[in-house]
Amino acid sequence: MGWKAAEKLIRHWKIVRGDNVMIIRGKDKGESGVIKRVIRSQNRVIVEGKNLVKKHIKAGPSHEGGIFTVEAPLHASNVQVVDPVTGKPCKVGIKYLEDGTKVRVSRGIGTSGSIIPRPEILKIRTTPRPTQPGPKDTPMEHVLEKTYDAKTGMGMPDL
Repeated sequence: MGWKAAEKLIRHWKIVRGDNVMIIRGKDKGESGVIKRVIRSQNRVIVEGKNLVKKHIKAGPSHEGGIFTVEAPLHASNVQVVDPVTGKPCKVGIKYLEDGTKVRVSRGIGTSGSIIPRPEILKIRTTPRPTQPGPKDTPMEHVLEKTYDAKTGMGMPDL
């Protein structure tokens, strides 16, 4: 990727996987769907069951060929998140609640200004966290060992 293309990349994404979006431009204009995948390196998203194209795949030793229907990516500017209250497409803004949590809110003319919830699919981890310590993990007794005393200065190296 050249530097001109890198300048045009979206830095702060407001659309995430699992969001309910409406397509505002293209052959599926006016239809809504769920974001299946976000391709940040190309500023594109794949919407489930939308922007279907025919793909010709040549047969190989491990798979058969043919004409398949696949979902093509859409540019991120051609989709907008759907307002959960009005059901219309809206812009997404960021707001901080009183307790300090960061939430997404709907912005724009004719929107409710309500909080857009984070999709449940983002809470599911693709790879589970390991429950057993591995060979490269530090043993717990070394972690809890006190090696420096702030009051006396014990444990500081002699410089």
